[in-house]
Amino acid sequence: MFLRMPTVMRMTGLGRSTIYRLIAERKFPSPVRLGPRAVAWRSSDLDEWSEARPVVSH
Repeated sequence: MFLRMPTVMRMTGLGRSTIYRLIAERKFPSPVRLGPRAVAWRSSDLDEWSEARPVVSH
């Protein structure tokens, strides 16, 4: 399943610019091009990224 930017932002709690900065730093999954002006992320890539993140406890 492919997820578009608004869903990715909601799922991760990250903003658009933060997501693209992390992609540039190779710390976030790259999107898949769906068309000339459309990209989306594989839900499986986001699940793997989320599971690999350290857990923060306060």
